[in-house]
Amino acid sequence: MKMQRITITFARDEEQRYITHLDLMRAWERILRRAGMPVARSQGFSPRPRIALAAPLAVGVTSDCELLDVLLEERRTIKEVAEAIAPQLPAGLRLIELEETPLGRSSLQSLLRAAEYVVEVEESRPIEDLQAAIAELLARDELLWEHQRGDELRRYDLRALIFDLAALAIDPGRARITMRLRADEQGSGRPEQVTAALGITVPPLRIHRIRLDLDQPKAAGAVRQAAGCGADG
Repeated sequence: MKMQRITITFARDEEQRYITHLDLMRAWERILRRAGMPVARSQGFSPRPRIALAAPLAVGVTSDCELLDVLLEERRTIKEVAEAIAPQLPAGLRLIELEETPLGRSSLQSLLRAAEYVVEVEESRPIEDLQAAIAELLARDELLWEHQRGDELRRYDLRALIFDLAALAIDPGRARITMRLRADEQGSGRPEQVTAALGITVPPLRIHRIRLDLDQPKAAGAVRQAAGCGADG
């Protein structure tokens, strides 16, 4: 018996934007089971399917770059896996690409370094004022921030979580901000906190993740299969 590791890139569209991380993992367990995939299971009293996401997506956020690692107990061709999974996907989940990756590669979560987002916001200021606010934020060495999470008040440097920002106007009173934010063991930037730091007082209209950056490129010569699904940016 030879194990196999497959990394699935998939989109999470509007229909799935409000499901929790736990619900998404349960959905993938059902998808893989119904597709007849021989998913390996963990050891112990409560074995679980050996599947793992690169970075949990916040409720309300869409994406076309989610990464899921699946460990199989028996080998399948990438084409077989793609054709078996595709009919089992619920509305709002789309396959983008499947790739066979080395068994010894570190976990996706440990390889993750940054995430890129497109964020649409209500913005009454001229776009030049928003761009000036971005330039001022990026010029800072530090931006102390507080975030209440349950009963815990967290304090940290928000500036250290921001790699790059840019903005353009899309309609009167609306703007689109692209963000590249830290996403590693040192912390993960949250788009809604960045918009607040820019002086935008209402929550974003839409947050869409467009890219996850890993510490190393995909393995050279890896077996890869595009799923034939377009990406909605």
